[in-house]
Amino acid sequence: MTQLAIDLPHRPALGRADFLVSDCNAAALQWIERWPDWPAPALVLHGPAGSGKSHLAELWRERSGGVMVAGEDLPGADPNELASRRAVALDDAARAPERGLLHLYNCCSEAGARLLVVAREAPASWPIALPDLASRLRAAPSVAIAAPDDRLLAAVLVKLFADRQVQVTPEVIGFLLRRMERSFAAAGALTERLDRLALGAGRPITVALARRVLAEAQNKP
Repeated sequence: MTQLAIDLPHRPALGRADFLVSDCNAAALQWIERWPDWPAPALVLHGPAGSGKSHLAELWRERSGGVMVAGEDLPGADPNELASRRAVALDDAARAPERGLLHLYNCCSEAGARLLVVAREAPASWPIALPDLASRLRAAPSVAIAAPDDRLLAAVLVKLFADRQVQVTPEVIGFLLRRMERSFAAAGALTERLDRLALGAGRPITVALARRVLAEAQNKP
């Protein structure tokens, strides 16, 4: 009999010790830990979905004592008030209105505050209409988080399962690692699907279950 899978919320571990470091993200971490010695008012942090950008932004927010705001929420915020916090992290910055982002950048610059701009793509690829905003963002230092190597991807899988309070065997991790899409986003989707299926069946996560989930992912249109 299939059990009812109760979708309990899980809280990812976002401490410094929980940030897994490899060649693909070491430079980004170094920039975060370099604060406040940045050569410009802003730093752009970009990388693919699920790559740890928000984790790094949270580490920086704690380190700086600043504030974090989502790009889509910027219209409801007061840029001068944000700049008064001396450090502002703007997550998913590409979704912020251009004039609001330009105003925030200028307020931070005038107040001597630092702005961490977090996005999936570097500003050079954004369709920015305001020349002043384009020139400011494209002149800012920019650091990327690249696709994960095998060592990091394995560690990410273990962490994502641990965040859900699920233990899996090294055999399952190895099986997934050899066959899955090489991305953080894929790791997140696989761990969520495996957790749901195992919880619903009342059974541990096995290689057989991992094979089923991978087959489902490959057959999706």
